[in-house]
Amino acid sequence: MKIILLAGVAVCAAIAQSLTEPPPLLRLHRQLGTVSAPPYADTRIPVNVVGMTAMTGAPETWLIEMHDSFASIENADKSLRPVAPFGAMAQAAQPSADILAGSRSLIAVFRQGFSYRSEQAVQTLRKARYCQVSIYQVHPGSESDFAELVKSRRFAFDSVNLDRPDISYSVLSGAASGTYVFLAPLGSLKMLDDTPAKAYAENIAAQAIKTDGLTREHLLFRVEPSLSWVSDDFASADPEFWHGKAKTQ
Repeated sequence: MKIILLAGVAVCAAIAQSLTEPPPLLRLHRQLGTVSAPPYADTRIPVNVVGMTAMTGAPETWLIEMHDSFASIENADKSLRPVAPFGAMAQAAQPSADILAGSRSLIAVFRQGFSYRSEQAVQTLRKARYCQVSIYQVHPGSESDFAELVKSRRFAFDSVNLDRPDISYSVLSGAASGTYVFLAPLGSLKMLDDTPAKAYAENIAAQAIKTDGLTREHLLFRVEPSLSWVSDDFASADPEFWHGKAKTQ
């Protein structure tokens, strides 16, 4: 199973979402291959959407809608339904070996306790060029082991003062219970060359191998402004990247 996170022209400034806190809810649409420009600009819905294409794993596109409530999801669904039946997006067969196999649309809720410096991650997302995605499937009865793994993970991050924040979400609908998605936005791939980060990765990999009842998957995505639909406020951290505008002070 894989997870969850659109449009290059100017976006209406009506998107009223916090830019300092992680969105409480995400709705993720997945499709194998590359999609044409999604119809968010046609409906002008007041929701920030980040589009990404896979650099590793199966070639696929993710569209990540950021919502502050289920009412917001409902409004987006009503607006998009006539022009974008997302259920029809993924016509190709889904890979059967991945964690999110068969999942085309997901709804996930923010998990503060599992995230690492989440407010910083939100700011980094506004300037991100890539996103590292980690997906975990926790088997029944293994929740406490997973919680300990995440606790150790945060301790390892802090021990090297790792500058790689992330945001954690648990899937509420669209995938098996116990599915978690961690989004780590990256300003550049050079961040992965950091020596403390390598030490951290080796440490966590060793712990994960010892953890029974846990399936994990790590993916790397490229952020695509042409597939994204974000407000001027969201894009203000790098307007030239998101909207093709010159940066302003």
